[in-house]
Amino acid sequence: MFFYCSKMGPIRSRRERLLQSRARRMRRSDTDAEAKLWNALRDRRLGGWKWRRQTPIGPYIPDFLCVEASLVVELDGGQHADRMDYDDRRSAYLKRRGFRVLRFWNSAVLTNRDGVCDGILDACGGDAPRQDEDASSPAPRAGEGRVRAGS
Repeated sequence: MFFYCSKMGPIRSRRERLLQSRARRMRRSDTDAEAKLWNALRDRRLGGWKWRRQTPIGPYIPDFLCVEASLVVELDGGQHADRMDYDDRRSAYLKRRGFRVLRFWNSAVLTNRDGVCDGILDACGGDAPRQDEDASSPAPRAGEGRVRAGS
């Protein structure tokens, strides 16, 4: 038995439902550094790359994820100095899943967001590959592009 969430697809186990719920809570209560970096990443603002915020990958919820570039960005506060073993296990898991992991201190984002964004963009490989003009052109507005019968 599984539950279906229209935006996220099927959620199959209690553990996955708990992780999804936790991720939602984390998105609602982000830190100042997370909010500042998210403002630079969201809506393809950084080089055209699509970013997700606090999305579960296995048992972990990374701060930021770019699937297209196979890149995870983690922001570390003061508590991470005491949790280095956990962070190492988490990074190893993500690397086994094919992701590269970048870590920045919260203070770096708060004092030098542009420098952090430059590092992230470099790790992505520069600007995102552009889609064909045909694929990126907007759909016609209502009533445009249609031929009426008898016209």
